[in-house]
Amino acid sequence: MAFVELSALSNFTFLLGASHPEEVMARAAEMGMAGVAVADVNSVAGIVRAHARARELARLAAEEGRDWPGTRLIPAARIVLRDGFSVTCLPEDRAGWGRLCRLISLGRLRVEKGECDLSLDDLLEWGAGMVLLIHPPARGQMEAWRGVVARLVARFAGACFLLMAPRYDGQDRARFARLSRVAEGVGVLPVASALPLMHHGSRRRMADVLTAIRLGVRVDALGRRALPHAEQRLRSEAEMLRLFAGHEAAVHRAGEVAGRLAFSLDELRYEYPSEVTGGETAAERLARLAWAGLDWRYPDGAPDRVRAQMAHELALIGKLRYEPYFLTVHDIVDFARGRGILCQGRGSAANSVVCYALGVTSVSPEIGTMVFERFVSEARNEPPDIDVDFEHERREEVIQHIYARYGRHRAGLCATVIHYRGKRAVREVGRAMGLTEDTLAAMSSQIWGWGGPGQITEVRLREIGLDPTDRRLALTLQLIDEIQGFPRHLSQHVGGFIITEGRLDELVPVENATMEDRTVICWDKDDIDTLGILKVDVLALGMLTCIRKAFDLMERHHQVRHSLASLPAEDAATYDMLCRADSLGVFQVESRAQMNFLPRMRPKTFYDLVIQVAIIRPGPIQGDMVHPFLRRRNGQEVVTFPSDELGRVLGKTLGVPLFQEQAMQIAIIGAGFSPTEADRLRRSLATFKKHGNVSEFRDRFMEGMRRNGYEEDFAARCFAQIEGFGSYGFPESHAASFALLVYASAWLKRHHPGIFACALLNSQPMGFYAPAQIVRDAREHGVVVRPPCINASHWDNVMEPDGRGGLALRLGFRQVKGMVEEEAQWIVAARGNGYAAVEDVWRRAGLGARMLARLAEADCFAALGVTRREALWAAKALVEGSPLPLFAGDIDGEGIVEPGVALREMTMGEQVVEDYVSLRLTLRAHPMALLRPWLTPEAA
Repeated sequence: MAFVELSALSNFTFLLGASHPEEVMARAAEMGMAGVAVADVNSVAGIVRAHARARELARLAAEEGRDWPGTRLIPAARIVLRDGFSVTCLPEDRAGWGRLCRLISLGRLRVEKGECDLSLDDLLEWGAGMVLLIHPPARGQMEAWRGVVARLVARFAGACFLLMAPRYDGQDRARFARLSRVAEGVGVLPVASALPLMHHGSRRRMADVLTAIRLGVRVDALGRRALPHAEQRLRSEAEMLRLFAGHEAAVHRAGEVAGRLAFSLDELRYEYPSEVTGGETAAERLARLAWAGLDWRYPDGAPDRVRAQMAHELALIGKLRYEPYFLTVHDIVDFARGRGILCQGRGSAANSVVCYALGVTSVSPEIGTMVFERFVSEARNEPPDIDVDFEHERREEVIQHIYARYGRHRAGLCATVIHYRGKRAVREVGRAMGLTEDTLAAMSSQIWGWGGPGQITEVRLREIGLDPTDRRLALTLQLIDEIQGFPRHLSQHVGGFIITEGRLDELVPVENATMEDRTVICWDKDDIDTLGILKVDVLALGMLTCIRKAFDLMERHHQVRHSLASLPAEDAATYDMLCRADSLGVFQVESRAQMNFLPRMRPKTFYDLVIQVAIIRPGPIQGDMVHPFLRRRNGQEVVTFPSDELGRVLGKTLGVPLFQEQAMQIAIIGAGFSPTEADRLRRSLATFKKHGNVSEFRDRFMEGMRRNGYEEDFAARCFAQIEGFGSYGFPESHAASFALLVYASAWLKRHHPGIFACALLNSQPMGFYAPAQIVRDAREHGVVVRPPCINASHWDNVMEPDGRGGLALRLGFRQVKGMVEEEAQWIVAARGNGYAAVEDVWRRAGLGARMLARLAEADCFAALGVTRREALWAAKALVEGSPLPLFAGDIDGEGIVEPGVALREMTMGEQVVEDYVSLRLTLRAHPMALLRPWLTPEAA
């Protein structure tokens, strides 16, 4: 049979493989190979990308009318045992794949993240259902290797083969003859492989650079560890027959073995948790919860239009069997609500009547004009996307609940593939190539953003004093461009959970995360999307923490309990405040760019906030959509639409595309893209940061727009916006969810500025602004702010009566630099009726002299009539381990008396400086106010 490569490495064998999985597949297709096995070391991290590329190649061939059977991906992994022996494992069916994943998981869960520890016994236990290609041993290990092979053959008769690969050292012919005899002696047949670590010989230099990075040496110092040639590449059948002359049967046997391997990654779809409970089906449970939730959301009865939309959505969800997905999200949100954890859903399906009724989101779907089919589509046949934001301080509770509810064998976090980009590429490749640190620093200074290829031009090199004609520098720049997008290592996704009906570790290998009590898989969110596997994003959002704490403070001090859905709607005073750009601390609109835009946008309705959130983003800005929208909104430009069809898409945004959905609709309606093509364009946006652009669609888009009569300038701006979405896409559904948090935080700031400032401070670190700016802003809004006090403060900042019927903000011990929460709790617990002196705190709360000094430096003893310096003097006198007062006297019972000392009083300037050092803010005077006599002496 025709030759098939059964053991190719990709660059997901990090810093060893020198080609992307997609490149391996494309090269195999060029050679006319029927299939290729991507077999990374103790990993299957890269095979989904290879699988997706194989499907894409087949699609292109079909579109071009070529009669081509295609090159299929053969899933595999190269298992390296702890004694150094290697076996390429090729699952024959779905069960074999599950055992391969269990095997890799076993090895990775034993050790730290990134490592794998497997023994021969592990392979014997989990190797059933796989073809095993046994690699020859290293020199001097033949006898031990024969024992390994004997045990494998005895356990897996008929599934074991000896893998033979050329070394290109002039001794391959004799080596193949010897290995053939060894194979016959141990009862296995030989199979030929090129063991490629690159798809093309042009990657040899890159392979050496990766080796140098992995070993931490310069390329010049690699010696025998460098590749001696570029031969270890993917080989065609004709090349393999030439290399294996006299052993052609081993070449053809590779194709025969491939014929046994029927498993495809397509079999991994739709393994959702069934969510069947108590005999109630998932569909029945979802319908019951949704209709009950609708009655909860609309106590006076839901409008007929909403009920009709609910029925429509439930019917579509049922037709596509997505009920388990929505139930999973509901159960997670329900747990959070039961624990008092504030959360808010967003995403492609979140702004639906079903999600509103289930409590996943607090944004009424009536606000927007979201069409459910845009996101839950029968044609797309993939699960909808729902992200749920939780309070950033309590998200871990939700994560651990998911592990507890579904089990670690059914739930795990997705990976995030860290790619070479920008400064990392410059520094690591530059060091490997032997450039000096000064040179690397100068080159890195020319990188901005994601640092795509070609940013460091000859002109820029000359400007920083480098010679672009220098051979080593030119080669380094070439390699820097080439390594862009290469995977560097796997990290943990911020919160993307994959949850399965069966064992997760039979779907994909599981490994330990760096963080304790976390387990992750090796596929990222794009891989999960490719396979159509359930993913729920459990994300952290600091503003939700702030809003929940503000709601708690309102209930405590005003006896009013609010939720995101119960806040007074469309409050004019809140919008007036935003129109003045008085938005420091307000979610999403606190940046300088947003503050600059607010007075020009002048939001008056909730949908204005939806636009406000979405418009100051890379997509609309790059597409030059901001100013046209403003001119139309202010009546300076007539609202026109490029066509009646696009008018229906762009009506709410005055004919200017602002949202990701609109960009996709323009591609379909304006450029004539099919829904499938538009979906591929959408997917390309997700990989923009890895591969640099979506320009492969540009010609198709521009030609389609031109053919349909649209102006070239409009078409170019639309495509520029689409490219901008590649970095930070913002669909309308996300913008609506975020707009609710904008409104909630703005309403709190407008009507309860003290409570809002207190909650903000208690939720740090978050947002754009430091505590000093938050406190200054609160005082400008009439809030009385009081300093931390040893007898009045708690760990958190609190609201207390101001003596005039209002509330004052008392700064907490958390504002004191270096203070530990546990120590603060001891202070409060032992306080009783109050402390009288520094020594009192030391004696009753058990604080050490070091913590007492921190409190003294923050002037926390001022209420006792003790100045900062006096308190610090007293704290320094309390040496760790000093005897208690009972035993402090000498042998005659006379106490040791500290001699009195007169400390100079601190100036205002010194006080302000010490405030910033210890609290990072001051309530005394602005630092510039102290310099006014010198800056403007005539005003003094």
